[in-house]
Amino acid sequence: MTTAPAATSALAKPARLPQRPHFSSGPCAKRPGWSVAALSQACLGRSHRAKAGKAKLAEVLDRSRALLGIPKDYRIAIVPGSDTGAVEMALWSLLGARGVDMLAWESFGKGWLTDVVQQLKLTDVRKLEAPYGRLPDLRTVDFARDVVFTWNGTTSGVRVPDGNWIPATHEGLVICDATSAVFAMELPWEKLDVVTWSWQKVLGGEAAHGMLVVSPRAVARLESHKPAWPLPKIFQMTSKGKLNEGLFKGDTINTPSLLATEDAIDSLKWAEQVGGLKALMVRTQANFNAIARWVERSDWVDFLAEDPATRSPTSVCLRLVDPWFWELEAEQQAKTAKALADKLEAEGAAYDIGAYRDAPSGLRIWAGATVETADLEALFPWLDWAYAGLRAEAH
Repeated sequence: MTTAPAATSALAKPARLPQRPHFSSGPCAKRPGWSVAALSQACLGRSHRAKAGKAKLAEVLDRSRALLGIPKDYRIAIVPGSDTGAVEMALWSLLGARGVDMLAWESFGKGWLTDVVQQLKLTDVRKLEAPYGRLPDLRTVDFARDVVFTWNGTTSGVRVPDGNWIPATHEGLVICDATSAVFAMELPWEKLDVVTWSWQKVLGGEAAHGMLVVSPRAVARLESHKPAWPLPKIFQMTSKGKLNEGLFKGDTINTPSLLATEDAIDSLKWAEQVGGLKALMVRTQANFNAIARWVERSDWVDFLAEDPATRSPTSVCLRLVDPWFWELEAEQQAKTAKALADKLEAEGAAYDIGAYRDAPSGLRIWAGATVETADLEALFPWLDWAYAGLRAEAH
């Protein structure tokens, strides 16, 4: 970031808008070229348990496995409640057999910690926490215990830099909420026992459906460990002490939307057509690089993530660093950041880029693979224009 003084007068209004001003961090931008016609082959008016409906669900599982390189002996399920539902299923079904290390540095990680302590009421819990913008010390994690963490903090823009801190073998289970990372970052599947995500993030799918991947070690835990608390039907992955194999073949616990399923299939096909996982990662990184170049030449924003190695390339969280902004009271800072996002939305330049409600005041720009770099480049002048205008109005 440059150290030039912030502008004190309004800038000229930009002439070019982003073609797709969709920068929400969930549900995220649809894939380029998407239209409702992509859903024309949806299996509508049919039971999800009919042959045709189950084939659609199985197609999501098979394409996801192939695209992500998920090991053949790992099971994959479509579950209710988006990524939140998938994580909750894992926590309620698997924890309690041994102590657990809970890593939390943003809203969702803190939510999982609250669930484990206040809802499941586990007592052997180590809390490894860090404020927004930082990671806890990963060297202190004890893998003789179960470990729960988010790979990419969607609300803080802070991710783990890689999987090197996770040993190849470990006594406990490693449970990873990877919803803003899957399809955009390399995951060491063999080191992870549970991985969750939702369709609505990197592939721009629709909400309400979660994905749950479990390793053979996690299956063994499911079949050998009976939680001390009652499990709602919607969380149950076993029957009479054995894994419900049907769940991992498209036989969902509840009724999924086959319209949303068709949209997920369309997203997966698009990902295959553009070059698979590597291409999605390249697209994401190109978007992040564009944002990084703009931040570098900006005098009023910087990354919320302090360490460059931990900066998320998908949910890019920015803090306002102009001294004028920091002289404001906290309540006024929040109002100013909201006014900035509202002004951009009113102009049709950017939708839904305000910081998450629990995060520090600022901006959050989704830069996953479905976003075009050209749209981000078109956004930056609007960001500078909107902020300069707000600052000028205050003087």
